[in-house]
Parts: sequence; structure tokens; C-alpha cells
Amino acid sequence: MKILVAIKRVVDFNVRVQVKPDGSGVATDGVKMSINPFDEIAIEEALRIKEAGKADEVIVVTIGNNSAQQQLRTALAMGADRAILVESESSIQSLKAATSLLNIVQKEQPGLVIMGKQAIDDDNNQTPQMLATLWQRPQATFVSKLEINGDTALATREIDAGLETIEITLPAVVSTDLRLNEPRFVKLPDIMKAKRKPLDIINIGETIEGFFDKELAIKNYEPPQARQKGIMVETVDELVAMLKEKGLI
Repeated sequence: MKILVAIKRVVDFNVRVQVKPDGSGVATDGVKMSINPFDEIAIEEALRIKEAGKADEVIVVTIGNNSAQQQLRTALAMGADRAILVESESSIQSLKAATSLLNIVQKEQPGLVIMGKQAIDDDNNQTPQMLATLWQRPQATFVSKLEINGDTALATREIDAGLETIEITLPAVVSTDLRLNEPRFVKLPDIMKAKRKPLDIINIGETIEGFFDKELAIKNYEPPQARQKGIMVETVDELVAMLKEKGLI
């Protein structure tokens, strides 16, 4: 069985994001970029399934410009077998990403697609569900535990009420939650080995032929308002009066 893992290149979660002075986007010049943290969990889970003898190959794919090769090489250093870069110089929204990934899925015919539940830059939480719908295959989202049993998988999902366990028939799409696993550290020898692993590059136009390109246009970005200084009150009555004055009660 092949496992396909979709990843995204994002600003590293330790970096304080800055908006460009003209409000046209987020400043990325000289900024550390990394694999989306949820996608690292997806890679780790795919590798664990392979190491357990339940998969033969792990393929990582991303959509982005040529710089995204760095994140693919990191995934290869973690243990993935090969990588695919769907090259695009413009930012891609969820439906176009899902359409492009569908093309890759149809070519590779994986038994399982694993993705992070959302990217930390746009927080959309849309692409896994869209891909499953386009592919017309089962899905399990927000997964915190995954067991592969032949042609089925048992997935424990994080939901508002607690945990839900469902069984899905493979092939399927799984999106990962934070508690699924702890991604491994990449070692220097593995980084060197990753340079010799195959990385294919294709143009996004080849994967979205016939796509109706009508997307949301983001006109402006702005940072959140600075947090206001707190106000100290001495009595409960003073607190209640202030809340009433602000129309909060």
C-alpha cells in the first residue's frame, strides 16, 4: 500500500508574523519557513504505519514555489521514500489545492492519504474534506489515534463532546490532530541521504486542467489590534457597574 502525505510550507510557528507595510500580505523575506506542524504529524504517522509493515511506500507532495523543495527534503530526511512538488508561483486556495491533489492521487493510487487538519497560516481546515469529496472516498478528520486493519482503518476523532471512534474503508483521507503522535527529529545522516531520494517537479497547470478558477480575492491584511491595558476595580459593585456601562450585562 502507498501512503500519500500532503504538506504545506508555512512560516515557522516560533516566528512572530509581521504584515507588510502596504498590507498586501505577510512578510516572508528572511523569515524561517517550515513544514506545517499538523503535516509533520501526518508524515510521522505515515512512517509509523510503514514501519509496522502495513505500507510499502510513503510519498510526500506539496504545492508551492521552488523554495518548497526544502520542506520536501525535510520530509524525505524524516523517512519518506519520494516527493512531488506541484510548482505554483501564486498562493493556492483550498478548492484548487484539493483539485490538484486529486490529480496526484489518481496517478499514484494510494491506499491512504494523510494530511494535517489545517495549516497554521490560513487555518481554513478545508482541503482534506474537499479532497475526500472530490475523490468520493471516506474521510476521518481530527484523528488522534489510527489503526490500519487490512482494507479498513479504525480512527479515533477529537470532537466537541470528547472522542468518537469510527471505521472507514480504504482508500480514504485522514486529517491529523495534535495528539496523534510526536514527530521524530531529523538526524544529519538522514539529511544527507535525503538528497539522493527522488523529487519530481510538475507544473500546477498539469494538475488542474479544466478547473474553474474563480476564487476569493484578499484585498488587504492587517495585524490584530493591540491588547488594551486591563482595569483594576476594588469592589464587585464597581465591576458590575463598569460591565453595565460597556453594555456587557
